[in-house]
Amino acid sequence: MRIRRTEVALNYAVLAFFAVLALTPLVHILLAAVTPAGDARTGFALPSSLAWENFADAWTVGHFGTYMVNSLVVTTGVVVLTSLLAVLAGYAFAFMRFPGRTVLFYVMLLGLVLPAEAFVIPLYYDLRDWGLTDTYWALLLPQTAQSLAFGTFWMRNHFAAYPRSIVEAARLDGVGDRGLLWRILVPSARPALMTMALLIAMWTWNEFLLPLIMTTGDRLRTAPLGLALFQGQHSTDTALLAAASVIVAAPIVVLYLFLQRRFIEGMLSGATKG
Repeated sequence: MRIRRTEVALNYAVLAFFAVLALTPLVHILLAAVTPAGDARTGFALPSSLAWENFADAWTVGHFGTYMVNSLVVTTGVVVLTSLLAVLAGYAFAFMRFPGRTVLFYVMLLGLVLPAEAFVIPLYYDLRDWGLTDTYWALLLPQTAQSLAFGTFWMRNHFAAYPRSIVEAARLDGVGDRGLLWRILVPSARPALMTMALLIAMWTWNEFLLPLIMTTGDRLRTAPLGLALFQGQHSTDTALLAAASVIVAAPIVVLYLFLQRRFIEGMLSGATKG
């Protein structure tokens, strides 16, 4: 069916409207981040000069070097662990037959609807009894478990939609489970893996509650937690606070821009196969 020009124009108008709504606060924060101290500006008025030193000051005063390294370590670890476990679990649920398979899959999906607030307190006491609080493991393991339900669901659906004719041909050629997974399925699933990894990285980087509960000192504080502390100490310094916000958000924005083609490709393939 041919789409009329008026429908196309209406679609672009709606997209432009929501794009403006999404970009307005970002532009405001960016302008505030480069505003010199004492410059009385309101709304979207341009600053008298660009104070790039606000970023250096926020980085130094807020100790964001340590916080960003912690967030990078935790995010990388969670993405790697979740991706590996999700690939294995997704393959098992898609191709293997074992007792309780369906029940176990739906039990795992409960992780998609269970909020962290429901289990964070008993989880803290368990990790404290094991001596894991104030360690990277206290940040890595719970967030990996949180993301694994989505990762398993995502990879299981992707593997289940793979053409059965290719799988059967590989079986006839004597390819076992290990070869089928790592030599055939995983290479073809790179867009889906990239999309899953980007989403998990975004969720992990922005996680606030678990680092707040599981760490008591400054040594393992993550970037969002450090930003909250920084906000409490510099609530009246708008420029410095905006610069700190940009610093914390920048890695995920850059990562998305770098992987956006793979991200969109993975989303579209998931929508097509689903």
